[in-house]
Amino acid sequence: MTNTRKARTALLGLHLAGVTAAGLGLSLIASSVAGAAASYPSDASKPDLKAALAAFELRWDSSGRDDLHGRVKDAGVLAWNDRLTSWINTNATAAQRFRALQDAEYRASNGTGYDQSLTIGDGLGRSLGALYVEGRLTGKLPLTSKLLNNTNGSAGRYLTTGALKARFSYPRPYLNVDPRAARVKGDSAACAPSKVNASSLKSIRKGRPWADAAGNLRVSRVAGTVDTTRRFATVDVALDAGYGSSGLCTGGSFPSGHTTSAYLSGVTLATLLPELAPSILARTSEAANNRIVLGVHYPIDIIGGRIVGQAGVTQRWVDKKFRDAQILPARAELVRYLERTCGAALTVCIARDTPYRIDPFGGGRLPGGTSQRVTDRASALAVYTERLGYGFSTPGSARPASAPKQAEYLLVSAFPTLSLKQRRAVLSQTETRSGHALDTTPRSGVFSKGPGSWRRLNLAAAMSATVRVSATGAVSVLSTGGAPTVIRG
Repeated sequence: MTNTRKARTALLGLHLAGVTAAGLGLSLIASSVAGAAASYPSDASKPDLKAALAAFELRWDSSGRDDLHGRVKDAGVLAWNDRLTSWINTNATAAQRFRALQDAEYRASNGTGYDQSLTIGDGLGRSLGALYVEGRLTGKLPLTSKLLNNTNGSAGRYLTTGALKARFSYPRPYLNVDPRAARVKGDSAACAPSKVNASSLKSIRKGRPWADAAGNLRVSRVAGTVDTTRRFATVDVALDAGYGSSGLCTGGSFPSGHTTSAYLSGVTLATLLPELAPSILARTSEAANNRIVLGVHYPIDIIGGRIVGQAGVTQRWVDKKFRDAQILPARAELVRYLERTCGAALTVCIARDTPYRIDPFGGGRLPGGTSQRVTDRASALAVYTERLGYGFSTPGSARPASAPKQAEYLLVSAFPTLSLKQRRAVLSQTETRSGHALDTTPRSGVFSKGPGSWRRLNLAAAMSATVRVSATGAVSVLSTGGAPTVIRG
């Protein structure tokens, strides 16, 4: 293994554990957030993630020992979780598997490589996405990079998931259910089935079509390769999902740390460019979905990571000092750069660009879903919306809107002329239905003191809404999927 590869593996382990290299006295990364402790109120005031993810405890009861064992409480939900994981992993195209490996990357200790804050640039469109990546790689977007990057970015690295993974301690899809099974050749000794396994899930897998005769989930490892495209880096980059690394196999699956990173960067980027929000967020959801393509996460992990990412970006936007010092200057820098390099106003550049497109399963349709094929802004919104729920059932009567407190700050750049109350109305009118497996909408005796439901937010719809504001100030969402628009009267 090359030194660069070793450094990248080490960084992956640190990321999964929720520990920064700076905290270990290493020079692997120089965390600007850690180095500027308490510079901003939101540095010390983090969102209540346990409350935001509390619904998972209705599905799975961890042993409490961070040993990947526990008790299944909702076999229906977790069986659907397994079924979709197996289908997505086995039906992804070769091109999608390569993109999944790209989205699994983090920068190496020597600064080479790339992370999801770069790869999700595809969401800007063919030309604008290439300009964005070029600006990041050539240092022409320093404020944007400082904000978004997943190594030490003030938003892109704002939250980690190590403590949450230990709390919920759910085994990853690719782990063997049999503790007596042989260790995969090349895997770390820490990954031996005798030490880490999915035996607690055997009862809901054995006999299922998406599991083998022994009860192992039908997922395949995606072989590592070398990215010679140089789309996101100036050198060739070795890609490896890290199945056999101790940082991955011993870390809990829920919530997804890579998904958290993708949404910290992706939601922030969407607030910098709300004109492109549906496509940026659809690309972000693709990066998250690619963790399932690799067989290292389940759909419910992806939804959990999105919840964490949304909560984190909200906290940064609520912090006026941080917003004024880092977010708004980065938006001005990015818009100015894109317009200058594109040679026209941003709206013109968007109109003449080829939008983000993807066909992850070669036209195949997910169980209970679609092909998740994206060709334009409307299909981007539709695919993003589908991935909000992944087909988990929504039983019972619909509950009232339950947007988390202060989530309306995510719409400040999309609707600068609306009040916070009016922006909250937009969120409420574009929310998804209640009752999902990770929904924390308050109901009788459950989540009554919770933060509301981060699961139900549909930011791609909210940030692309056309809204009418009446003479009394009341807001009505007329449509979604276009540029954010306000009609008065």
